[in-house]
Amino acid sequence: MNTILPEELKQRLEQGEALTIVDVREPEETAAGMVAGAVNIPLQELPVRMAEIPKDRETVLICRSGNRSGRAYEYLASQGYTRIVNMTGGMLAWEQL
Repeated sequence: MNTILPEELKQRLEQGEALTIVDVREPEETAAGMVAGAVNIPLQELPVRMAEIPKDRETVLICRSGNRSGRAYEYLASQGYTRIVNMTGGMLAWEQL
């Protein structure tokens, strides 16, 4: 599994890098805050909303702690996605930046 540290993601976003960010938490969880520019696709909706995730651009997967985004990573990888990374520590780690 390819991973990215929250610090690296923040730096890449600040440099203006074009990344797709998918937050797989439930909407009530994302109400407390998301990484700027992220799209909310709850893990259970992923199979029917995969078309919203481009295969030709790096996609960062995020959840609360890294568990659900890890499952999303495994699922997308099984569907042929190769440009995906899981943010280590999830939003719990992001909020510590």
